[in-house]
Amino acid sequence: MSMKSSIAEKLTAAFTPERLYVINESHLHAGHQPDFNGEGETHMRVRIVASAFAGMSRVARHRAINDLVKAEFDAGLHALAVEAAAPGEATRW
Repeated sequence: MSMKSSIAEKLTAAFTPERLYVINESHLHAGHQPDFNGEGETHMRVRIVASAFAGMSRVARHRAINDLVKAEFDAGLHALAVEAAAPGEATRW
């Protein structure tokens, strides 16, 4: 299973989101390190709207998501951008 699919599965199971996008942005980081060509699944972005985030601070939302994907970080995920919102909150996407 791809890292993108694994992250999406875990977030869906934990938060039952209304909207969820897991985006592989690894190609945008090619050349940032001498030996990194942008291939693979090292840099991801999560955009998620779920009622589970109602009343949670931005930091608490990030921590909850990062805790769920610890195995992916251990397996080579380098960066995870998180855009989490509760229903009715404004999003930029």
